[in-house]
Amino acid sequence: MPPPSNNPVSIAILAKAPIPGLAKTRLIPTIGAPAAAVLQERLTERAVATALAASVGPVTLWCAPDSTHTTFLKLVARSRITLKPQPEGDLGTRMLAATAANTGPVLVMGTDCPALTDVHLRSAANALRDGTDVVLIPAEDGGYVLIGTRSTQPALFADIA
Repeated sequence: MPPPSNNPVSIAILAKAPIPGLAKTRLIPTIGAPAAAVLQERLTERAVATALAASVGPVTLWCAPDSTHTTFLKLVARSRITLKPQPEGDLGTRMLAATAANTGPVLVMGTDCPALTDVHLRSAANALRDGTDVVLIPAEDGGYVLIGTRSTQPALFADIA
């Protein structure tokens, strides 16, 4: 059996800007718009730190509504990440864009799962390096908190509710 590859696996993080009224909208009735925005900012910072700690490859923060928010600019100034704006469209369209922007394997994650660790990311990256076409880390709600692909697979991102 050949030794495992150390080829880079890109990490794409989809993040909303921490704007009161835009971020964490389902929590606003309970904690208020300002607190929801602060939570979004902390979750984004945590996701970036986790991705960087995994040390599997380049990290790109896919920003919505655009990449000019102060939080995003501060993150790129102090971290080795790239900023890109998320395209218009549903979640599947935005996830597909993040995978299609890479020529090799990529892990796509959001900011909503602080339990996702660098160990999870390294394990998923290693599975892709070892030849697995797609990796998923399931969420308790029936969805997933991470999807990884060795190559762009548009069918995976079609018709996501």
